[in-house]
Amino acid sequence: MEEIQSFSDNYRSSSSSASSPIGRPPAGAFFYLRKPGTLRQPISFEDSPDWDDTEIDAHLEEVGDSIHIATATASPSLSKINSGSLPSPSLPEASTSVTARKIAGASIVWKELTVTLNEKGKYSDKVVKSSNGYALPGTLTVIMGPARSGKSTLLRAIAGKLQDPARMYGEVFVNGVKSCMPYGSYGYVDREDMLIESLTVREMLYYSALLQLPGFFFQKKSFVEDAISAMSLGDFADSLIGGHCYTKSLPSGERRRVSIAQELVMRPHVLFIDEPLYHLDSVSALLLMVTLKKLASTGCTLIFTMYQSSTEVFGLFDRICLLSNGNTLFFGETLACLQHFSNAGFPCPIMQSPSDHFLRAINTDFDRIIAMCKNLQEDNSDLSSVNMDTAVAIRTLEATYKSSADSAAVESMIVKLIDKGGPYLKSKGKASGATRIAVLTWRSLLIMSREWKYFWIRFALYLLLTLSIGTIFSNSGHSLSSVTVRVAAVFSFISFILLLSVAGLPAHINEIKIFTHEESNEHSGPVVFLLGHLLSSIPFLFLVSITAALIFYFLVGMRNEFSLLMYFILNVFMCLLANEAFMMVVALIWLETFKCILTLVFIHVMMMLVAGYLKIADALPGPVWKCPLSYVAFHTYAIEGLLENEYVGTSFAVGQVRAISGVQAVHASYDISPSRNAKWGNLLALFLMAVGYRILLFVLLRFKVRKNIVNCNFCCLKMNTTKSR
Repeated sequence: MEEIQSFSDNYRSSSSSASSPIGRPPAGAFFYLRKPGTLRQPISFEDSPDWDDTEIDAHLEEVGDSIHIATATASPSLSKINSGSLPSPSLPEASTSVTARKIAGASIVWKELTVTLNEKGKYSDKVVKSSNGYALPGTLTVIMGPARSGKSTLLRAIAGKLQDPARMYGEVFVNGVKSCMPYGSYGYVDREDMLIESLTVREMLYYSALLQLPGFFFQKKSFVEDAISAMSLGDFADSLIGGHCYTKSLPSGERRRVSIAQELVMRPHVLFIDEPLYHLDSVSALLLMVTLKKLASTGCTLIFTMYQSSTEVFGLFDRICLLSNGNTLFFGETLACLQHFSNAGFPCPIMQSPSDHFLRAINTDFDRIIAMCKNLQEDNSDLSSVNMDTAVAIRTLEATYKSSADSAAVESMIVKLIDKGGPYLKSKGKASGATRIAVLTWRSLLIMSREWKYFWIRFALYLLLTLSIGTIFSNSGHSLSSVTVRVAAVFSFISFILLLSVAGLPAHINEIKIFTHEESNEHSGPVVFLLGHLLSSIPFLFLVSITAALIFYFLVGMRNEFSLLMYFILNVFMCLLANEAFMMVVALIWLETFKCILTLVFIHVMMMLVAGYLKIADALPGPVWKCPLSYVAFHTYAIEGLLENEYVGTSFAVGQVRAISGVQAVHASYDISPSRNAKWGNLLALFLMAVGYRILLFVLLRFKVRKNIVNCNFCCLKMNTTKSR
């Protein structure tokens, strides 16, 4: 931390002196100026050594099936420009004994990149406008700008992850080749952390590695340990992410590290991070950026977005792409950006963070703040270091950059990078579908065993409800008068046990969100997710079915035959299985707990109304109520099947001479079929509903997720077509 403080003091003193036009010391004292006599000239790459001596000079080394890039050490003069002649902050040592591995990075170039949004059927609104830039192996490249400036859109466009309705124009080159990056060659970290609270850090990374990587399990453990070491997570490796009754959840900084480590298990050449410091305090932000600087030192290419940063964090960046309203106001060395603002007439004031100064100059929201404060003080000069309208400042900075040597140097560097080329990135392969299904199944079972709120408390409520219904309807006897009581008991049991299933909605919503995140990074797929979820839910649903059915069956006093008991359990299980699939469909549609609960409660109440108990099914009004509502209700088939199982083939004595069948006895309360095979037809209907809702879920999942990467596929197809031509 002493080195970081020294770095901060040097940075502030240098930038403060640079911003003062009076008493300016010799040009050689400024770390962002090249030489005397060039005070008004920004740093140009043309003054750097020859291309073959720079840090991106690479030669190929083939080791087995993999290709590595051996980078040459930068010349002293170029290193001095890049580092600003400042001491680097001390990097945290790995908490484990795992040695940091060198990564073969990749050069990324984007040229004339424009992103438009579809509005009223026309792609008109340009979110990013003709952006040019590049990122080199072993460096940190930051895309900075105010809110709604196009930072995240530009990052997604470079990574090939644009979502519909955005469309990209322009070119992206990877090691000089115009193509999409193959699977495993890059990692993308979203702004929001999507972690499983009931897993430890090591388990989270291990399951992520199993889903992503091919090969044997023991090989993947070393990848996980490397990722833990790279992100300095050794002290938290065995801690639950969400904590439990006696421990707190992981701090925000460590949660962000886990999200980044999930992508590092693939050992990507390029790592894209959207807002790495999102929701982090200043200390956590600095520690994370120092860790990322250490990661870049291994050779990885890092590109990320950021709203603003402290002075210490800003000094860690190698290059900056400054955006405002989609326009590129500057691209180049971070230290040269200070010179660019000074050349445009906006020098950084003394004791002000450079990033704060940049954003103040290009953020139009500050104009409103100045206007609001006019009545509070006569002199508003303290509120702003830019004495002009923000829109004018933006146009001035943009015009200055376009006519500057910095812009020409970037274009020259882009040409050199494209001509220089590099190794063609290869896909590292994926885990097989069977492996992914097994991993998701086992992970879901582990989550169920630990999520006491959504599974074990829910299971306890099932038992409590069944005990309540069983004790209320117990000792009903086996006379003709007991038929009405048993019909009411079966209706109550099925209706309320299905209604209670709504308690599991938050867990389903969380699973869908995790799947969406994993699918966006190609770690999972709809078929894999559905089969994994189905296989993991079967044990829990069967446990609920067998315990609830046994309690109800014997408390109410149903017929004491083993085959009838087995059908009763199977009927309840199939009903819960169909209901589970239906809940997943609703959860996917809304992805919001409150809306999902309202929807499911309303639908279940409507199903109870048309189930045939409150009013005989044949007596229901034809349109809507009888068809289709009564035919799509789980309750109809479940209750009818259970009553047919109990009363078909039985008879009740009426006086001493006459007897009536069980079907006739039930007919006054519920309409059932006299056929002995009718109950299997109802069971088949429940099975088909369970399958049908899962097919519907598959279609919705595929549509909802695939539409987010349609534009990525379009870009890949367009690039490949151009390449083949």
